[in-house]
Amino acid sequence: MSMNPPLLKSIIEAALLSAGQPLNIERLQALFPEDEQPATEDVQAALDELATDWEGRSLELKHVSSGYRFQVRTEFAPWLGRLSEERQPRYSRALLETLALIVYRQPITRAGIEEIRGVTVSSHIIRTLLEREWVRVVGHRDVPGKPALYGTTRKFLDYFNLRSLSELPTLADIKPIDLPQESFEFSALPANEDVAGEEGEPSSVQEIADAAVAVLAEGDDVSPAAQSSDDDAAYDAEVVGEEGDAASVEEDHEDDRRAAGETA
Repeated sequence: MSMNPPLLKSIIEAALLSAGQPLNIERLQALFPEDEQPATEDVQAALDELATDWEGRSLELKHVSSGYRFQVRTEFAPWLGRLSEERQPRYSRALLETLALIVYRQPITRAGIEEIRGVTVSSHIIRTLLEREWVRVVGHRDVPGKPALYGTTRKFLDYFNLRSLSELPTLADIKPIDLPQESFEFSALPANEDVAGEEGEPSSVQEIADAAVAVLAEGDDVSPAAQSSDDDAAYDAEVVGEEGDAASVEEDHEDDRRAAGETA
């Protein structure tokens, strides 16, 4: 049913400011009784107006993989970072390269990562990425031992302000570089000898792409997998592709960390 547009916009604004997580259009519609739910186009129109209303302010309305959220504009990060009393740990080049390979080669096994990097991948690195919920087990490869296949999550996309993996830079557009032996800053997680490093620059989508270029052969035709669906099953199907056992994906959702620990 039709609702007063200014009221609808105010309700959506209040919900997004108080939610603490992204909300998609379906979730916003569910705020209203079933017989009073606004049409999808009305909710989208209200979101578009809110995005315009907040232009030029310290907060912005951002559309990410999981939905819409208000967030502080990135240019204010240097000042807001001083609000945190705890020093954020830095993570190593090895962790960034591992994440980059999962992003650009997903679904991929631990052995596949080790083959490309030429060194053993520490179990602590895999565990750290799982604890951040940037990576999860999306299936198992149909070979002896059934090794876990790793792929990215919606939280990874949300953290880096992406709607889908297709928004990542393609490696063909990036010149191969020698990644410096410094580490990269992520928000707080317990550090250890396998993932912690010295001080370095904050992480970004560009650094993930640069890390992928640094460990993949020049000229390798690798692009991020396209993913824009709001449906988790569709997301899994695109990430797993032909490499994994799709039937095992739902089971893996329930206990990703245990599965990773057994195969790490």
